[in-house]
Amino acid sequence: MDQALLTFQNQLTEEVLVFYTTDYCYKCVYQHIATVKPNNNNESAVISTKFTLTMQVESQNRNATLCRWSRTYGENGHYTVWIKSSEAASNPSCTHTVDKVPNNAYLPILVAALLLALIALVFIGAPYTYSRRCTTKCMKTICCQGPQYSMDNDGGQASEAEHNITKAKPTRLCSLDTLRGFALTVMVFVNYGGGGYWFFQHAPWNGLTVADLVMPWFVFIIGTSVVLAFRSMQRRRVSRLQQLRKITWRTAVLLMLGFCFLNYSPRDGPLSLSWLRVPGVLQRLGFTYFVLSLLQTFWGQKEIPLTANHLGNPVQDVILYWQQWLIIILLETLWLCITFLMPVPGCPTGYLGAGGIGDKGLYPNCTGGAAGYIDRWMFGDNMYRYPTCKEMYLTTQPFDPEGVLGTINSIVIGFLGMQAGKIIIFYKGRNIHILCRFFVWAAILGISAAILSKCTRDGGFIPVNKNLWSLSYVMCMGCFSFLLLAGIYFVTDMKNWWSGQPFIFPGMNSIFVYVGHSLLGFYFPFSWEMRFQESHWEWLLQSLWGTGLWVLIAYLLYKKNFFLKI
Repeated sequence: MDQALLTFQNQLTEEVLVFYTTDYCYKCVYQHIATVKPNNNNESAVISTKFTLTMQVESQNRNATLCRWSRTYGENGHYTVWIKSSEAASNPSCTHTVDKVPNNAYLPILVAALLLALIALVFIGAPYTYSRRCTTKCMKTICCQGPQYSMDNDGGQASEAEHNITKAKPTRLCSLDTLRGFALTVMVFVNYGGGGYWFFQHAPWNGLTVADLVMPWFVFIIGTSVVLAFRSMQRRRVSRLQQLRKITWRTAVLLMLGFCFLNYSPRDGPLSLSWLRVPGVLQRLGFTYFVLSLLQTFWGQKEIPLTANHLGNPVQDVILYWQQWLIIILLETLWLCITFLMPVPGCPTGYLGAGGIGDKGLYPNCTGGAAGYIDRWMFGDNMYRYPTCKEMYLTTQPFDPEGVLGTINSIVIGFLGMQAGKIIIFYKGRNIHILCRFFVWAAILGISAAILSKCTRDGGFIPVNKNLWSLSYVMCMGCFSFLLLAGIYFVTDMKNWWSGQPFIFPGMNSIFVYVGHSLLGFYFPFSWEMRFQESHWEWLLQSLWGTGLWVLIAYLLYKKNFFLKI
């Protein structure tokens, strides 16, 4: 899968060396792939078909480049490169022939997309085939009713919604649960391999793939939920001490879940504290939740006076919380100062590269710059051992994408989610104002990301990088989050065109689904030993099957009124 066979046929009278690099690898040193003897000898090599490859043929004796080309090869294709003398030019020529036609690697995902679209149409159209009474009953079942904001939206009891009809139940925003469930569903899919497609896996270093989008969305929604949850507690007159106890308990549970259950798998062999990973996804989410909750506890529980004639009305949801903004600005200034001013031994100041063979191989041990250096100093070998840059950049240094420095920017994007929550509260009942505010924030963040990255993958002031959680990455993800929340809010909470299913079900049980899929994902029936690994068909089936099972489990738990809270 994602490989092709390349045969080099040397018709010259001298031995040649073949080197390659991939266009996704920034300024990478060419790697040796084959040595081909002269006089019509040949040599074969297996190459990757994920990215465009740039290859060059060099003479062993003359130390000169004979030919060079860039090409994207097809999966399971067999190719021959004929290296021969050219009568029309002084340099030899390299011509391609296709010995075996490659497979269409994107056919499986095209078929899967069409089938999912067909299933969605069936489920959307099915209610209209029944009587009005049956349709009304169905809509009452799937509408946005559930527990008050808990860890997913942080609030009351699920059973109260069904059994205590004497109390008025607060309205639950469908869009929040739907966005959270959508992000979680995509996260499960990519964690299960994403069908083996490179764009469903994390980017090797700079740049964005689908897998790089989901965690910021989740962090964004945590920030939004924190604001709504504390609003609910404020109305119930929960004391600040009780709030702090609740925050501390939930943070401790998240940290322990991540450290004790998700950072280790039996497949890793006997447990050893010498290499057990300390950072992790739930650890970052827990710490981010803790900081955001403290901000809301001490400086966020204020009422905004929506007066008709007030100079600060357009930005009142920002000005009133100036203490929070000051702290966030100080945190981001700290990130910038450490990233670009902190000296790292053996590395240029402000280095943001992957190290290894990147940047012409000048800084092989500088993976992640200051962020990587801080994590290696704090955690030693207790870090993530398989960074995304390891395969392409041939790095030797450990690097953890959930490291210390990146947590600062995780707090920043969570704070942007808090801003979305404040907008929903302050402009309640004025949906057009809410959407306009969302679009304004999306525009500001999007323009900022474009300036910082120069709309390029590697050439910007601060490249978009999920491993580092760079500032441009935070701005870009904040833009996407506001746009996505605005779109879902429009079709679910404003127009009621969509009830949010099926994503609303995992969205209301996010902790259960995330922990469950992490612990059980490598066991049957969620996965199995694949036998047809030459193409993406079986891997994509397995990824969709495992994801679909967790959505089904979340639906059954929803029907049973079971919502895991911490």
